[in-house]
Parts: sequence; C-alpha cells; structure tokens
Amino acid sequence: MKKTLTIIGLLIASALIAFFWTKIDTAIEKKSHPIEYLEIVEKQADARSVPKELILAVIKTESKYKSDAVSSAGAVGLMQITPETFKWLCEKNEDKANDPNLLYTPEINITYGVYYLDMLYSEFGSWESALAAYNAGPTRVREWIKNPDYSSDGVLTYIPYKETREYLEKVMKAKDKYTELYFENNKF
Repeated sequence: MKKTLTIIGLLIASALIAFFWTKIDTAIEKKSHPIEYLEIVEKQADARSVPKELILAVIKTESKYKSDAVSSAGAVGLMQITPETFKWLCEKNEDKANDPNLLYTPEINITYGVYYLDMLYSEFGSWESALAAYNAGPTRVREWIKNPDYSSDGVLTYIPYKETREYLEKVMKAKDKYTELYFENNKF
C-alpha cells in the first residue's frame, strides 16, 4: 500500500512539474516573441490581407521591435524600410507626406512595410519569394526566378545569397512560433 501511494505521489509530482514547465517554457517563448503594436498590425493585416503573424515575424527579425532601429544599409524603423523605398512607396500610394523621419513612427513604418510586402506578394505569388525580395530587393529576385539554377516554373527553389536564405528561415520560423503562441486556436 505504501509503495502504491509513493508511486501515485511520484506520478502526480511528475505531472505537476510537466504542467508548470510547459507554462514556464511558454512564458519564456512569449518573452522572446513579443506581440507589440498589435492594433496597428491587425489593422494593416486586414487592409492588405497579409498574415499578422508574418508581419510580427518580420518586425521581430528586422528590428526586434525597436522603432528607432537603423541598419548599416540605412533601413529605418520596425520593418526596416530605406528612405528611398519609403519615398517610392509614398509615390505609388499618392501620399505627399514622404518625409523619411516618419519611418520612426510605428504606425507609418508598419503601414508602409505591410504595403510593400503586399506589393511583393502580388508580384511574386508566394510569401517566401516576397520575403526574399523584401530582404534582397525585387530586382535580384526577378533575376533569380529567371535562372533555372534557382527556380522552377517561376518559383524560387534556391536562394543564392546566404544572408537572404538565413533571413527567410528566421522569418518563417518566427511566423510559425507566433502562430503557435498566439494565433493557433485563438490563444489570446
């Protein structure tokens, strides 16, 4: 009888440890995958039909949620948009307020980052190619798609730039983690 109670006690203790470990692990994962600017992200996701978990993954990968981030290439803000790309996007959107300093404003940066992602997706037809173009530029991706060593039937099968391959991998991994932590079965 004493042996049975000990075994039952160990099973209960093991179950409790596993339960709390899962909760702690999830809390750690959520801390490393924050969900900031959600209202802006959801508004733009709905407006442009870009998955919100993808937008959050791009923000995490590009700037780690630092609205004042500036890359060595001069890309600015949460979604790391260059001033030149911003001015071009403003022209396409018939927006006269194209001051690059606006890129430090989360709403402007996310709005134009999502607008750009949507444009790239419309052109390339897949999120992987759109993200590759977001990182390496659409001109390069167009060249890669024309090259049979890198594509098949207009679909990228290989990305020759290591940085872009790694970028795509990071974004897709973060997107999957955001889905798992926040959006799978409406976990909010």
